[in-house]
Amino acid sequence: MSSSADDYDKLSEEERKVRDAENRAREAAEQATLPYKWTQELGEVDIVVPVPKGTRARDLNIVIQKKKLIVGFKGKESILEGELCKEIKVEDSTWNLEDNESVLIHLEKLNQQQWWGNVLTHHPKIDTTKIEPANSKLSDLDGETRGMVEKMMFDNQQRQMGKPTSDELKKMEALKNFQEAHPELDFSNAKIS
Repeated sequence: MSSSADDYDKLSEEERKVRDAENRAREAAEQATLPYKWTQELGEVDIVVPVPKGTRARDLNIVIQKKKLIVGFKGKESILEGELCKEIKVEDSTWNLEDNESVLIHLEKLNQQQWWGNVLTHHPKIDTTKIEPANSKLSDLDGETRGMVEKMMFDNQQRQMGKPTSDELKKMEALKNFQEAHPELDFSNAKIS
């Protein structure tokens, strides 16, 4: 069975649901074989690596680099090691040993507008087109962030309709006000840039 986009587009709604369910089951089985569990938001990836109960932080070898991750024990083979699928902000990424049995790793994505298909490049990928981000409400945001998001949403909507953005509307309003305040000047060839 081919999994090309063309093939998928030809499927009925019911066949798509079956295909999606099969793909989710395959992904879940592949992800279950990894020596860690991971979750992500648009800006971050969180990884939980189980370690034997009683593990101490000083026994661990954890390396977090821009494109590389190593988790293991000093002097022993790594639990996971390899190239990260995307770059991270090293200075904002951390690890912690929880209850002496789990290594929690928090990675801040460099590109915070992109979903990761996997953590390490040699591990199985998930279908990022099927990710449904958690809904956040504008009312959950602080005033400044909410205003910024609302402005971005308005500007995107205006661009899609071929209309001026909020900044362009402000310039047009300022020019109109100036023209009204100075009727003696000729603005027939004036342009807004």
